[in-house]
Amino acid sequence: MVEDPIARGKAHPAALWAGIAVTAIVLATLPFVLAGQFGTSWVRITNLAILFILLSLGLNIVVGFAGLLDLGYVAFYAVGAYTYALLASPHFNIHLPFWVILPIGATVAAVFGILLGTPTLKLRGDYLAIVTLGFGEIIRIFLNNLSQPINITNGPQGIARIDPFRLGGFDFSTTERFLGLTWSGPIKYYYLLLVVLVLVIFVNVRLQNSRIGRAWEAVREDEVAARAMGINTTQIKLLAFAMGASFGGVAGGMFSAIQGFISPESFVLVESIMVLAMVVLGGMGNIWGVILGAVLLSFVPEILRFTVEPVQKSLFGRMLVEPEVIRMLIFGFALVLIMILRPGGLWPSAVRRRELAARNGDLAR
Repeated sequence: MVEDPIARGKAHPAALWAGIAVTAIVLATLPFVLAGQFGTSWVRITNLAILFILLSLGLNIVVGFAGLLDLGYVAFYAVGAYTYALLASPHFNIHLPFWVILPIGATVAAVFGILLGTPTLKLRGDYLAIVTLGFGEIIRIFLNNLSQPINITNGPQGIARIDPFRLGGFDFSTTERFLGLTWSGPIKYYYLLLVVLVLVIFVNVRLQNSRIGRAWEAVREDEVAARAMGINTTQIKLLAFAMGASFGGVAGGMFSAIQGFISPESFVLVESIMVLAMVVLGGMGNIWGVILGAVLLSFVPEILRFTVEPVQKSLFGRMLVEPEVIRMLIFGFALVLIMILRPGGLWPSAVRRRELAARNGDLAR
């Protein structure tokens, strides 16, 4: 089993700081290395991977910390994206700065999280999953149809010409020369996303080790026992939905600014399933495992996208099967294999590791 890096770092502080330094250097130079070798396409893929990490960390609060199965998480992503688009585009001719809109988007998404959580407080397991699944589809259908009699979302055509991030005279979407390097739009967004990601990880770590985090864990393990211990399970579950939704709202706002165009088709059920797969694959409840799962599920499909077609042509001289079909077949088979071999995820939390060890011991007896 993989050890917790924080626990290992306390025992070996020098190794921890050395690892942090190496990671910081790699992350600082990564976009220029990718841009020099492959162009900005892989920098854009990396930016989308960071957005998926943000979404996974938000969903991990609901699923991993509090144990509430949410299949409609993409709804909060959509709420954040449309909040930014409506307040920073020619659609309503409103152009607020991004540092004002992102907190608004996080707040609006948190309100929607509470609206979802309130009627589902007594539901668990499959029933909660069905309700949250319906909530995600309701939001998507609303976005698709709120174009008449008052055009709010522009329907299936989406909202275009969304403002990029600007800070004073600094535009994140333009290309500039600075310190002898070419700073393209994707590279600028990469560093901004990285800063936001570090802040979100810090908040997650503090939450997990706080009284609130321990209350979430108690509710996840046994809600009746948690209530008997004096935990207000109603408030703690609503807080989990609100906190997780707010992270989704921030990620949605950043996605909207980076893409410059959004439509309801960007927020389908598959996106929720993918984010949930990242959390489960990495290890529910473990922040670092969730990050690992998000990185793998973001990059592996793209790597397969660029390798399947050349390999097929080199072996058979022509295309026998569409690359997308083969790519998803390999991808799905790998997911099934990993979950069979590692039911707790690639990097399970300490609690999950103890549960698996106890279960294996019982089976051995």
